[in-house]
Amino acid sequence: MEESFPFPYSLLEYLFTLVGLLLFLLDIALDIWTVVSFYQHGDYVYMAVMIFLLLGSSVLLQVFSWLWYSDSLIKLETLVETFADRHKLIKPLHLICLLLNFPYAGVIEISTMLFLKKTNRFRNGVVVLLNQDLQMLNLFEAFSESAPQLILLTCRILQRGELELFTGLKILSSAASIASTEALYHRSMRSFLHKNREMSWIPTGIYFLWNLLLIIPRVTALALFCSVLPRYIIAHFLSLWMLLVLGVWSQKTDHMESPGWEWLFRATVGIIWYFSWFNVSTGSITLKAVLYNCVMGLDTVMLLGFWCWKEFEYTGCWSSLNPYIVIPTLLGLHVVGFLVKMIYYRWFHPNCDEQKIAKPSERSMESLSEDRAPAQPVTGVLKRGRNMAANFYY
Repeated sequence: MEESFPFPYSLLEYLFTLVGLLLFLLDIALDIWTVVSFYQHGDYVYMAVMIFLLLGSSVLLQVFSWLWYSDSLIKLETLVETFADRHKLIKPLHLICLLLNFPYAGVIEISTMLFLKKTNRFRNGVVVLLNQDLQMLNLFEAFSESAPQLILLTCRILQRGELELFTGLKILSSAASIASTEALYHRSMRSFLHKNREMSWIPTGIYFLWNLLLIIPRVTALALFCSVLPRYIIAHFLSLWMLLVLGVWSQKTDHMESPGWEWLFRATVGIIWYFSWFNVSTGSITLKAVLYNCVMGLDTVMLLGFWCWKEFEYTGCWSSLNPYIVIPTLLGLHVVGFLVKMIYYRWFHPNCDEQKIAKPSERSMESLSEDRAPAQPVTGVLKRGRNMAANFYY
């Protein structure tokens, strides 16, 4: 019997997929409204930065999406993808659809078919690998667009001293988008485990919670620093980002087919690490995670320290935000988030070694490439699925 990956088809899972699509479309609408709002208020610098973040993130996602479609060894099976491939529209669609993720259409189509047919199998497990690529793209978008936007909008509120309805909605949607994207990526990784290791909704909620509790202090500290030293935030990002990229390089990642594109992947992971931890190598991550958290913790404290100094220097008093309240609150959220994270990894995370993950995954993924020569190494979507599953579970 041909092996394939299980794909969730319950009502809750299907609704979760549809809600994700609605939030994605809502985020696009709020992006457009935010740009228009900046223009109407004469905040042309904010508007330019916002447009740069939107276009830069979109180009990054389209490049990865096109590369992953190009090196894929599996046949496209969804109607939207086969139609685009038959008419040679995949490349043009990646060029013109800068605000949309093309794989989203395939995932929505397959999710609807599986739900209506009440089946949890799809030929050759294509849906799991397609969904995994989509979740990876969403993860890139969350940290290359949503997180910087969150800093930008929070900084604007701090400088102007007023909060508008749509700006508040955008902030809430961006924060929730980051945490939910990480939780959904985690759920997609569970597809590489046996059915009895599937992720229930309680671990999903805990995973979402600790990511939210950790991302809020980090983004707020960056926004506070940017509000008093806006010209130095770029220097801070570039200096720390280059250090983080070197850290990714030291892990000897092998995610892309070309060494040149591998550096693009490392640069993108460096952006993720600027905000949150993301494992990209196999083996025990205890030492790496401790080192990363120490560096980022010291950096966050340093950012808050600079904010306090400049706030006191310019105002002579704590007229806007009281640091005796702000700093303990942010550090408290960070500590609580870290404790919730420890609870999750202690009782809910299926810690597995590389052998237990790689072997069953490889057996299933081998069936996706029947036309491949037996001696040919695992490449393309097969390699991405194997590597990311082995990296995720340790």
